[in-house]
Amino acid sequence: MLSRLFNIVRVPDLRKKVFFTLFIIAVYRVGCHIPVPFVDFSAIKQLKNLADSNGVVGFLDLFSGGAITSVAVFFLGIMPYITASIIMQLLGVVIPKLEEWQNEGQVGQKKITQWTRYLTIALSIIQSTGFVYALHQGNGGLLGIAGLPEGTDLIPNFGAYRAAMIVLTWTAGSAMVMWLGELITQRGVGNGMSLLIFAAVVSRLPSQGGLLFSQGGKLQFAFFILIGLAMIVAIVFVESGQRRIPVQFAKRVVGRRMYGGQTTYIPLKVNQSGVIPPIFASSILAFPALIATVVHWESFQNFVNDHLVNSQGWFYISAYFILIIFFAYFYTAIAFNPAQQADIIRKQGGFIPGIRPGPPTERYLTKVLNRINLPGSLFLAAVAVMPLVMFALWGIQQFPFGGVAILITVGVALETMKQVDSQLMMRNYEGFLA
Repeated sequence: MLSRLFNIVRVPDLRKKVFFTLFIIAVYRVGCHIPVPFVDFSAIKQLKNLADSNGVVGFLDLFSGGAITSVAVFFLGIMPYITASIIMQLLGVVIPKLEEWQNEGQVGQKKITQWTRYLTIALSIIQSTGFVYALHQGNGGLLGIAGLPEGTDLIPNFGAYRAAMIVLTWTAGSAMVMWLGELITQRGVGNGMSLLIFAAVVSRLPSQGGLLFSQGGKLQFAFFILIGLAMIVAIVFVESGQRRIPVQFAKRVVGRRMYGGQTTYIPLKVNQSGVIPPIFASSILAFPALIATVVHWESFQNFVNDHLVNSQGWFYISAYFILIIFFAYFYTAIAFNPAQQADIIRKQGGFIPGIRPGPPTERYLTKVLNRINLPGSLFLAAVAVMPLVMFALWGIQQFPFGGVAILITVGVALETMKQVDSQLMMRNYEGFLA
């Protein structure tokens, strides 16, 4: 392991990329602990001590790296950009112009990226406004800070000017997080947005592990550590699993040269959608709670507080499980288009052995994709929900997002190591995964 770490240091270009990535992550972590103006710092301290990291708050605090309970500049974290990216991918199916941009290659991707940034800013303004009202309400609504005194207001002397300044600060912070992620992607190692999420998740694990130890005791803590290690092994196994569909290209003669006659394969991963389904499912479940802070309908607020604020309720767990399976199928159908893939194979003069080109190939790819999606989606849902079920049965109120945290941590680590390996292999160095 040490020799492989030295291999990174030996390559000047890779060494610069790694140090640049670490520097950007450090800047991001600093921004997660700088509070916004006009907030009550003593109340923030109480919030950090008393807030139950469950439901909506736990999920959002996970991806912000603790910026939620610190009411920091990077309060929204990376979530607006993730949501905007998912929305743009979904709209690419129903809006012809976006589909045209997707087929234009690099030029079209730049246009999609630009509109994703605009949508991120719009979502940041909407979410910031909702959270400002939630902070003003103190111990009610979305945050659910049951331990704060009645009538606590985290924004003293609340007014339009102070609310607008906080919304502006959070929106600017979200735009800066988006910029930092793009900098890592362009000049660093790995996917910038994924690495920022990775840093946020990892930063929360020690504190949540300590809370789990204090609530559950040594025996339960050791049991959850063993469960976590088993989940890591299972995630690595499933993430590496794929169905390889062979593709044969016919021979053809152009002039005096012969082309084709090669055999390749289409790799279909068991977990084709990655960690997108848990993220999107949690966003859907968080949206009603955000609306409840602004819309004062008593019946609606009671439903949200009873079923959606606490992630250890059986309604929340069941809805979370079903939504993960749904979005696993939905996102895979968008990311991999069997009709388009079959058309590409036909135009390149290829065919799947035993399957006729054209519509039969499309039907075959759809059938295979649906078959491998079933175990992949069930595994994804089980990993995300299993810790919630165990915490609910044992009455542990902290550390409610272990499954999602492990999924993100292992998935991002594997992808980053693969990129580092590919750069080391190009320079004849042994990689981490070799």
